[in-house]
Amino acid sequence: MKLLNLLFPLIRSSYVALGLLCLVPISPALADYEAGVNAAFDGDYDTAYREFAIAAETGLDVAQYNLGILYFTGRGVDVDYDQAFKWTQAAADQGHIAALFNLGTLYFSGQGTGADEDKAVELYSRSARSGSADAAITLARMYRDGESVSADPVQAHAWASMALNNEHIEAALLRDEIERGMNPQQMSEARRLFARWQIQ
Repeated sequence: MKLLNLLFPLIRSSYVALGLLCLVPISPALADYEAGVNAAFDGDYDTAYREFAIAAETGLDVAQYNLGILYFTGRGVDVDYDQAFKWTQAAADQGHIAALFNLGTLYFSGQGTGADEDKAVELYSRSARSGSADAAITLARMYRDGESVSADPVQAHAWASMALNNEHIEAALLRDEIERGMNPQQMSEARRLFARWQIQ
């Protein structure tokens, strides 16, 4: 399985996470962003692109994130991996959790930037430890399979536990699968590692 495929579930659900915006006063950037979300839900990606671009230029991280997705998918604008990388990085630089994950995927695949698997793993780790279940499950699979990292059942189990803690629907099965190949010492190490992550 190529990790790039893991970008697409996030793209399909990227517009869902903004119910919290109702809790803050509406600024012009938020109003533009909201208009973009409404347009995207209606399938009008040309309008979504225009509205996200306006809000992204003001520095709104979620608009930058969604603008990056539009450039990546070619919805409302031509596919442009350089622009996808630029806007995804802008959102990630502000700590946007899903943008960190997507930026890692862009580094992993080398789209819009030079391929850098070490940077991808670093970004996945930051995203996972900030609450991204998708990033945590990706890392669990990478460490289970030895894909771009050394195979490590302790790391795989700890990341699967993180994905489970963040409610990824596949995490319990993956963690059970990893456990079947572990000895008691490895299990203890994995639990301690996950516990350390919880208190940091």
